[in-house]
Amino acid sequence: MKRTLLFASSLLALSLLAGCGESNTTNEAAEPKAAAAADEYERGPHRGRMLRDGDFAVEITIFEDGVEPEYRLYPYRDGKPLAPSEVRFALEQTRLGGKVDRFSFQPQQDFLRGNGVVTEPHSFDVKVRAVEGGRTHNWSYASYEGRTTISAEAARAGGVQTERAGSANVAELIDMAGRIETTPEGRAEVRARLPGQIMSMSGQLGQAVQRGQTLFRVESSHSLQTYTVSAPISGVIVEKNANVGDTTGDRAVFVIADPTKLHAEFFVYPRDAERVRVGQSVRVRNLAGDNSFQSRVEAVLPTADVASQTVMAHVEVPASISHSFRPGMGVEGSFAVAEAQAPLAVRTKAIQRFRDFEVVYAKVGNTYEVRMLEVGRRTPEWTEVLGGLEPGTEYVTDGAFLIRADIDKSGASHDH
Repeated sequence: MKRTLLFASSLLALSLLAGCGESNTTNEAAEPKAAAAADEYERGPHRGRMLRDGDFAVEITIFEDGVEPEYRLYPYRDGKPLAPSEVRFALEQTRLGGKVDRFSFQPQQDFLRGNGVVTEPHSFDVKVRAVEGGRTHNWSYASYEGRTTISAEAARAGGVQTERAGSANVAELIDMAGRIETTPEGRAEVRARLPGQIMSMSGQLGQAVQRGQTLFRVESSHSLQTYTVSAPISGVIVEKNANVGDTTGDRAVFVIADPTKLHAEFFVYPRDAERVRVGQSVRVRNLAGDNSFQSRVEAVLPTADVASQTVMAHVEVPASISHSFRPGMGVEGSFAVAEAQAPLAVRTKAIQRFRDFEVVYAKVGNTYEVRMLEVGRRTPEWTEVLGGLEPGTEYVTDGAFLIRADIDKSGASHDH
């Protein structure tokens, strides 16, 4: 989710955090670097984090019911609510990577309200300073979510790979249905040159044959001489329409298909016909979705089907993967009909789910942490990022399951 930090740090906040020579009481409440479980600290009446120093205490909450997330602080003295106007607060949070956000506070009803949005993830090291009754109180604590630390050796063993987020060409995709067919050049019908009787036949249904190989012999009805008929192409016999003793005619005796010469035929509807062009990139996948290949549009036929008004687009099937795609198989294709440069994009395979967000895992040293994304256009390779990630951030592209499992194991919480 894209949220903009708008912090106008007041002179009050700066002076509070700098410390101005008042009597000073400091409480260090730093937590371990792994995400702390929600029950490892005292919660107050508003389910926030309680910080105590003698008879003074403050409850810190992040409120986001119908508003952008914001800090709300509730002060107490001797266990009783204290008027917000009697306390001055300043809060500083340091995120992974060193980015610092500072908040000042204004009294409102029975709490003090922070002056900015607490952007996701809510994961940071926090320093709080309060001034009340001539006393200064200081606390610091760690509040992490979606964060874990993994050694470089363990990351390598788990197949974790990273790259820097930057610009990329992101295509606009149109999905279409189609089927695999043999190309015209990969199919041959074998007929007798002259009418006559088939005297012998060596070709069999399903047999692989080579170009020039004899398939059958015919005795001409006119000359009574016998001649041979051979295979015009190499391939597999996919049809056999006669036997020894039959008389030849116009019908093909054999049909041969070359299994390496295939293309995908896609049915392009009128609304998309003007956008599909020869040379466009296409990702073709089987209906199960477990096998795919990248190719290009090799032809768009100029005629439309009378009934459906669709036109046919042909996409080449590389010979190297033809064994996985057979004639007659249904397929789906994603046609890249337009491309544009996205200022910021990440690999689509890198995107994971965390709570209700789509995220990637940012890497700083050996520490990994979620980054909640606002996304735009998406292709199988790239996803445009509109917010939630800084350009140049190193993020996990492969092995994210290891990071997610470690975060789940550490008990990452949404600390409010």
